[in-house]
Amino acid sequence: MNGLSIADYKELMKFQAKNKYKNVKTVVDGITFDSKKEAKYYGKLKLLKDTGEITDIEIQPRYDLVVNGTKIGFYNADFKVTWKSGNVQVIDCKGMKTPVYMLKRKLMKAIHNITIHEV
Repeated sequence: MNGLSIADYKELMKFQAKNKYKNVKTVVDGITFDSKKEAKYYGKLKLLKDTGEITDIEIQPRYDLVVNGTKIGFYNADFKVTWKSGNVQVIDCKGMKTPVYMLKRKLMKAIHNITIHEV
């Protein structure tokens, strides 16, 4: 047989999975972010926390989307930030606003009365 061995084939097929939106996973403080933009924004939030402007940063908070007692999905935000004033802000670092995201944004407002802050 004149073909590739299984080991050679596996070696050729090694590749890093690419995101269809060309995001590059980035690690900061041992946390893996889905994009460089998200990781950079996390750095800004950390600085604001260090100065006392922010009292809490929650990474990847999950919100169930329940309509009339039926769970239809969930939404993972990038950050949930509590400001020193007590205001809470749900933040999403957006590069591409997909139709699914647009629907989930509307559901977050309708179900949880949360307006997502996009950066």
